[in-house]
Amino acid sequence: MSSFAQTPKPPYYAVIFTSVLNSGDNGYHAMAEKMLELAATMPGYLGVESAREEIGLTVSYWESEEAIAQWKAHSLHQLAQEKGKAEWYAKFQVRVAKVERDYDFTSGH
Repeated sequence: MSSFAQTPKPPYYAVIFTSVLNSGDNGYHAMAEKMLELAATMPGYLGVESAREEIGLTVSYWESEEAIAQWKAHSLHQLAQEKGKAEWYAKFQVRVAKVERDYDFTSGH
């Protein structure tokens, strides 16, 4: 993913998902793409930014803690969570943060 999420003025929430994959794809990339598409349809979703090298880092942005809870409880997302624990991830951590301030920079070059 090469673009930044277009978030509103704070406050809003960020869910930070950091992970290390097991070896082999086992359908991971297809499910990850499906989760990004599904998250974008959820009420309260604001955007996502993601990068993967030796560790994966995905930050999704949400209007409220209630919107995050609805996403976590979505049946297809729960299926992906279980497959992640059983097959895809050697390790992961989820952090939820309230964004109180943000700012940006764009170079003119």
